[in-house]
Amino acid sequence: MTLYQYPLHGLNGQDINLADFQDKVLLLVNTASACGFTPQYAELEQLHRQFADEGLVVIGFPCNQFGAQEPGSAAEIGAFCQKNYGVSFLLSEKIDVNGPQAHPLWQYLKQQQAGVLGSRNIKWNFTKFLVDRHGRVVGRYGSITKPQALAEHIKALL
Repeated sequence: MTLYQYPLHGLNGQDINLADFQDKVLLLVNTASACGFTPQYAELEQLHRQFADEGLVVIGFPCNQFGAQEPGSAAEIGAFCQKNYGVSFLLSEKIDVNGPQAHPLWQYLKQQQAGVLGSRNIKWNFTKFLVDRHGRVVGRYGSITKPQALAEHIKALL
């Protein structure tokens, strides 16, 4: 399968068709609302606003697997992101990124790009995957990498 064939459901319950984003650069991030890295939502939104017209699509994937830092319902997550960070980029339904219930897209992403020391598992919230216009996973960045640090990489792919 290619990246574009994995089914996604939005936080709002509607389907997200990744095939609609072929020829776009994707930034895919597992997110949480009660994490020390949660302020990264602001930088993700900034990247979205800065580069969307040039072909960047940011998608956040709320996940409650790390310290139970995303316990809310879809409505609570959406309201939090909008109120606190003005998030207008896409958010998926809450998913798992590790373990037997890991979303198939995240299983694929982890196989395409290993983390530090070859690890395949996601270590924490706000792990970021950068995907080029051809659907190739070209970068994996840990929680401590701020989204704005990816701006030059994104520009190069656009």
